[in-house]
Amino acid sequence: MPADPVPLRPQPAETAPRTETPAAQTGPAGRHPHETLDRVMRAEVAKVTDGLSPFATAKAWSDWAAHLATAPGRQMELAHKAAENMGKLWAFGLQAAQDENATFAPPFRPGTNDHRFQHPDWSRPPFNLMQQAFLAAQDWWETAAGDIRGMDHRNGQRVRFMLRQMLDTTSPSNFPLTNPEILEATRDQGGQNLKRGAEIFLRDALHQISGAEAEATAGFDVGQTLAATPGDVVFRNELLELIQYAPQTETVHPEPVLIVPAWIMKYYILDLSPHNSLINWLVAQGHTVFAISWRNPTEEHADLSLEDYRTSGIMAALDAVTAIVPGRQVHACGYCLGGTMLSITAATMARDGDDRLASVTLLAAQTDFVEAGELLLFLDDSQIAFLEDMMWQQGYLDQAQMSGAFKALRAEDLIWTRAVRRYLLGQEDMPTDMGVWNADATRMPARMHSEYLRGLFLENRLTAGRFAVEGQVIALKDIRVPLFVVGTEKDHIAPWRSVYKTKLFTDSDMHFVLASSGHNGGIVSEPGHPHRHYRIGHRPAGDLYMDPDTWLARHDPQEGSWWPAWQSWLSAQSGQPVTPPQSGAPDKGFAPLGPAPGTYVLDR
Repeated sequence: MPADPVPLRPQPAETAPRTETPAAQTGPAGRHPHETLDRVMRAEVAKVTDGLSPFATAKAWSDWAAHLATAPGRQMELAHKAAENMGKLWAFGLQAAQDENATFAPPFRPGTNDHRFQHPDWSRPPFNLMQQAFLAAQDWWETAAGDIRGMDHRNGQRVRFMLRQMLDTTSPSNFPLTNPEILEATRDQGGQNLKRGAEIFLRDALHQISGAEAEATAGFDVGQTLAATPGDVVFRNELLELIQYAPQTETVHPEPVLIVPAWIMKYYILDLSPHNSLINWLVAQGHTVFAISWRNPTEEHADLSLEDYRTSGIMAALDAVTAIVPGRQVHACGYCLGGTMLSITAATMARDGDDRLASVTLLAAQTDFVEAGELLLFLDDSQIAFLEDMMWQQGYLDQAQMSGAFKALRAEDLIWTRAVRRYLLGQEDMPTDMGVWNADATRMPARMHSEYLRGLFLENRLTAGRFAVEGQVIALKDIRVPLFVVGTEKDHIAPWRSVYKTKLFTDSDMHFVLASSGHNGGIVSEPGHPHRHYRIGHRPAGDLYMDPDTWLARHDPQEGSWWPAWQSWLSAQSGQPVTPPQSGAPDKGFAPLGPAPGTYVLDR
C-alpha cells in the first residue's frame, strides 16, 4: 500500500493572484440567495455552451455589425472583393472546362494546417471548382471580418474565429457526394467504408452519452510502454508525487534536474515511449532526473490555489530534491504552464535570496500573455465568469470542457478531417503514444484555474509588475541564473513570439531556441526524428533586446533535434561527474514509496 500523502504546506495569509469576485469561492456562503440563483443558472448555461459566454459572443457580433453598417468604404471594399473573387472563380472554371488536365495554379489555396484537400482528385473537375468556391468564400469572409476603425480588436478576432468555425461546417470535404476521396472509397469498397463509419459513429456517440472512460489502447500502457523509465516515487503529498529516476551511467553530473510539467496534462508527455522520452534520454546522458507527477484533482480539491502549486508543488519538490542530493544546486525545467509557475517560483526565490537553482529551462512556457494567441479569444470577464460559475458548481474544470477549446483552434484538422476519416472513410485512428497521452486528460481545480485565468491571462500581472507572492510583488528581472528558453514554430497554445518575450522581462544570460513543429511535437523532438530543425541564439547577461523578427532573420535553421544543444548547455552549467546518488533519503524522510510512474498518474 502507498504511504499516506504528506499534508499540504500551511499557506500564508496573503498570496496572489487573488480575486475579490466570488469566483474563487466553492460555495454560496455569505452571498445573497439571488446571486446564488444567478450563478446556478449561468453554470447550467455554461454546460450547454462548453463555458462559452453567449453575452461575449453577442457583444462581438454586434460590435462588428454596427461598425460595418456605418462604414460605407468597407462595404465598397467588400463589394469589390466579392466581384474580384467571383471573377477569379469564373476564370478558373473556364480554364478547367477547356482542359481538365491543365496544371495552372488555382487562385485560392488552403492554409498550411488544412489537410482536407490533399487527395489528387481535388485538382480535377468538378471537385476543383467546389474546392475553389469554398476557399473563395472563406477568403471573402476573412476580409469581411477584418478590423474596422473604432471596433474592439478582440471582438474582430472573435468574429473571424466564429465565422471560420461556421464555414468549416460547409466545406465540400465534409459530404460524401462532394468529396472525391469518399466517393472513391465507397466505389472501391462497395460501401463498406460507410458501414464501418456508421459503426464507429454509433460507438463514439454511446461513449459520449454514457461518459464512460476510454478503453486503454493495446500496446500503450502507462508504466509498461509509456512512462516506463525506471525510478521510484520518493515523495508524495496531496498535490504531487515526486519521481527520482534510476541512473543509467556509472557517473552523473552533480547537479540534479527537476522537471515541472503542466498540471493541465499528465507528466508523461516527457516520458512517452523509451525512444522519444525526454526523461529517459536525459538520464542516459548522465543526469540525475526528478519529475513531478501532479494529482488529477476532483471536487474535493476545488479550493487549491495557484499559490498551493508553488509552495506545496514546486517548493515542496525542490525541498525533497535538495535533501536527497544535498549541497547541490538544481537545474529546474518547466513545461507549458509548469514553466510559467517555475518562472514565478524562480523570481520569488531570487527576491528571497534562495540560491538553490543552478539554471532555469522553460519549454513552450509563457511569462507574458498579451500575445497568447487564439486562446485569448475565449477570455474576457464574461467568458471567465461563465467558466467560474461552471467550476463553482462542479469544483473543477472538466477535461472534456478544456480539450474542446484546444481542438477548436484547429477545427479543420482536429475535428472535421478526423470526422471524415472516421465516419465516412471508416478508418480508425492509428494509435500512437502521443495520441494515447492526449486522450489521458486532467481536470483543473476551480480556484486555481480562476486565479490563473484572471491573474495571468486576463490581467497579465506577472510582466505588468502586479503579481504578488506572500504580499510582495515579484519581478522576473531578479532572476540571475542562466536561462534556456524553447519556443516552437507552430504553437497555437504558447505562440513562439509570446514565449520569446521572456527576453524582454529578464536580464540574465539566456539561450533561446525556436524548434520546428508545434506545442507538443516541437518539444518531443528526439534525435533522429525526421524533418526536424531548430534555431538557437545566445544573449549574454545585460545585452540589448532584439525583436523576434530580427532574431529570426539572423539565426539560420539547424537540422535535427534541439535536445543535444540543451544537453551541452546543461553540461556547461554543471560540475565534474560524481557517483550517482541513492534512491531517496530514508534517513531524512524520503524513503522510496513505490516504483515509477507512481499512482497519481493513473488517476482518472
